Amino acid sequence: MSLRSIKITGVVLAGGLARRMGGGDKGLIDFAGRPLIHYALSAIRPVVDDAMINANRNHDKYREFGCPVVADRNRSFDGPLAGILSAMARSDADYLLTVPCDCPLIDSAILGRMVAAIEMEPLDCLVADDGERLHPVVMLLDRRLEDDLGAYLDSGERKIDRWFMRHRWKPVDFSDRPGVFRNINTPEELAALEHELSSWRETEC
Repeated sequence: MSLRSIKITGVVLAGGLARRMGGGDKGLIDFAGRPLIHYALSAIRPVVDDAMINANRNHDKYREFGCPVVADRNRSFDGPLAGILSAMARSDADYLLTVPCDCPLIDSAILGRMVAAIEMEPLDCLVADDGERLHPVVMLLDRRLEDDLGAYLDSGERKIDRWFMRHRWKPVDFSDRPGVFRNINTPEELAALEHELSSWRETEC
């Protein structure tokens, strides 16, 4: 039972085409022995009240992870905002906390800071910042922005930063841990990060 005054739904965004991964369903691709979606759910579940997955393929596979699965409202693969809009329509929470499925180093400590920040200063949107750039798919946003987001997408816009900057937003500083936002876009990046992770574990032993 959450002791917070606000309810938060966690949303793992796994609805992309993953063209640079050969068109495979990125959330189901194996990383260090587990599918990428496993890492995102493990990070987000401890800090939210409930969780869901945004996916546009392989719904039965994603349901095996014990979460509701929501698709974009059309089949155009319009990017993360389309998935966020579908999650807004499905959730009854006050806020959504979103994470991509392809950042396996993100953990609950990082996401817990996002939650603490919104409790300290309620805003429309908080966005992760590694000290050099924003990571807008790691975002905590007010679900009451649903109508505004729907209108934004209906207008043909897709840029996530252009949308949230229209609202009351603030970056959350993660310059002490910038490496956790590394994402996997290609088979080469997948192999490289797996190798680094294996090396870290060997060093710790």
